[in-house]
Amino acid sequence: MGWLWAIIVGLVLGVIARAILPGKQDIPLWLTVVFGVLGSILGNAVASWIGVEDTKGIDWIRHLLQLAGAVAVVAVGDMAWQAIRGNRQRT
Repeated sequence: MGWLWAIIVGLVLGVIARAILPGKQDIPLWLTVVFGVLGSILGNAVASWIGVEDTKGIDWIRHLLQLAGAVAVVAVGDMAWQAIRGNRQRT
């Protein structure tokens, strides 16, 4: 079940990250999920480094760090995807 939740959270965070970033991202949905999962992992790592990974109640700081990680990973990943695939348009 842990992997299923990671995929669901990755999808949600990736889609929110794409909505936050300006412009159009040309990455496919499956890559958005992967980047969202990676961003979530990055946010959890930062939360544990600063000591806020587990608090009483809702872990708002951890969730915001996960979202910030997803935004960063989606932004960098989109640039890398465009560099690898080129800026060619689909016909």
